[in-house]
Amino acid sequence: MKKLILAATALALSAGFAAAAPVRIASEGAYPPYNLVNDAGELDGFDIAVGNEVCKRAELECVWVKNDWDSIIPNLKSSNYDAIMAGMSITDERKQEIDFTQNYFPPAASAYAALSADTNVGEGALVAAQTATIQAAHVAESGATLLEFATPDETLAAVRNGEAEAVFADKDFLEPAVNESNGELAWVGEDVPLGGGIGIGLRQSDTELRDKLDAAITAMKEDGTLNGLIEKWFADGATYFGADGEPVAKADATITPVAE
Repeated sequence: MKKLILAATALALSAGFAAAAPVRIASEGAYPPYNLVNDAGELDGFDIAVGNEVCKRAELECVWVKNDWDSIIPNLKSSNYDAIMAGMSITDERKQEIDFTQNYFPPAASAYAALSADTNVGEGALVAAQTATIQAAHVAESGATLLEFATPDETLAAVRNGEAEAVFADKDFLEPAVNESNGELAWVGEDVPLGGGIGIGLRQSDTELRDKLDAAITAMKEDGTLNGLIEKWFADGATYFGADGEPVAKADATITPVAE
């Protein structure tokens, strides 16, 4: 009997330790302002700020893992970490492989940038995009020739060195480069809306974790905290969440300021 009691106690302690294991969240660290590596060598950016607040509200201990974009979904499925927060748009194609929470950033615009505003980005054009992104898929379907690169910085470099005629990426990523280029880079054509917003990627079996994270995101939308983080990390033209969780302009949003 004593051995049985000891065994049961050991199992209970073991289960307790398992339940207390930190949630490992992967991010790329190369797609500002969504995610980046700061001067201290740590993951930083909008994704990380949102993730830290979500974990706090869900009463979860979370740790961050840096992972290259092209292997970020395979490594989630292989249980090398538990979630992805890397500016990842919710798409039907990705939902065949992994699950998502609700979005924590509204559907955002993608855009073309090039050395000239009248650059051809359609049939026959050479357009750079980061591999395995919704932008790469869009270029491939547009009639242009897709040049895929492992990192977003390489897509911009391809335009500057003449390897590609244009780059297609999240406008929030391209905007600082275009604005600070002193006219070297220009927007081409109209913005292109893609995807269903950015969500936390999870294994399809982790429904309990998804529900906890979802509840925290809902609360952050309702009290304006999520809008406060959007205001902190993005330019004035960013889209915010309304009271119903739908995208709205800044003037129509409740924004709770974020402490520096």
